[in-house]
Amino acid sequence: MIGAGFAGLWTALGAARRLDELAVPFGKVDVTVLSAQPFHDIRVRNYEDDLSSCRIPLAELLDPVGVGHVTAEVTQIDSAARTVTTSAKETYEYDRLVLAAGSRVNKPDLPGLREFGFDVDTYDGAVRLRQHLEALAGGPAASTAVVVGAGLTGIETACELPHRLRELGMAPRVVLVDHNPLVGSDMGASARPVIEKALSDNGVDCRTGVGVAAVDPAGVTLSSGERLDTATVVWCAGMRANALTEQLPVSRDRLGRVAVDDYLRVIGVPAIFAAGDVAAAYMDDEHVSVMSCQHGRPMGRYAGYNVVSDLFGEPLLPLRIPWYVTVLDLGPAGAVYTEGWERVVVAQGEQAKKTKQTINTKRIYPPRTGNRADLLAAAAPELQARP
Repeated sequence: MIGAGFAGLWTALGAARRLDELAVPFGKVDVTVLSAQPFHDIRVRNYEDDLSSCRIPLAELLDPVGVGHVTAEVTQIDSAARTVTTSAKETYEYDRLVLAAGSRVNKPDLPGLREFGFDVDTYDGAVRLRQHLEALAGGPAASTAVVVGAGLTGIETACELPHRLRELGMAPRVVLVDHNPLVGSDMGASARPVIEKALSDNGVDCRTGVGVAAVDPAGVTLSSGERLDTATVVWCAGMRANALTEQLPVSRDRLGRVAVDDYLRVIGVPAIFAAGDVAAAYMDDEHVSVMSCQHGRPMGRYAGYNVVSDLFGEPLLPLRIPWYVTVLDLGPAGAVYTEGWERVVVAQGEQAKKTKQTINTKRIYPPRTGNRADLLAAAAPELQARP
């Protein structure tokens, strides 16, 4: 398996569970996770201030179930030779491969963005942002933060920052910038008024229908020509699948994802499965998976089950998820909960916030008991009920 995020971790645990079900003798099949970090990070919480419980050592989760893990960045996949190679020039052969390398925030080649911009895309990036905020001192520019991208991550980040800056003794000003004419463009008409009110209640200014032209140490210049003095630019605009998908001899969608069938097999490439943000899988007859832990976790469980079943010529299980929800954190203003692909609001405020907190602190976590039975039980290829 390549990757140890939501899809990668649950693929590994799902594979271990399936081997156990088939009573495969220990040592007959080696299951190994290759990951750039020796951790499973609860990535969707990176907009929060306290990340103390968001990084879990892989050894705690994989050692009890007999899954190996190697800290290494995979740089090459040779699907013809059935090998993968790491940045350390180590090569691993595979009989079956599951690509679950995740996604990254899509940073364009804008002047100054890479040098002076921040993000909450990774645990390390979120820690860097926190350390930067804690080191700020005085002045309007220091207490101003500009968040670029009014999708789900950008909205959650923008809603959280005023409180975080206030806790650091600053009089906060947070500006949310997006090239779309409306914030939360993917959330639909039902949720938009709730989001707009929450942004207003949290004191977040919005600049819509405008992009970023340049970033420098003292501020950001918008495509409209407006200048915003700030020491903090947080880039949350757009995601793209891990570039390893480009090494597979298949086409990709606009997000860089490869198409998979109902069993998570990459269409057109023998012996390779894909799960999570690198895979475009139909959740029903019309809708393709989104880059989220909501889809990544079950995709991993089913990929783990199916990759072992495929290896032993056993029947595979199709993955279809008949429901879809979103729960968006709106900081002190609560949250908004929607159901269906039309994202119809069914709860908001404190009621939705409680659901979001349950998701963020319990539902998306693997068992932390270190117990093999608990880990294997949690990896069952079954769909959870709606949160």
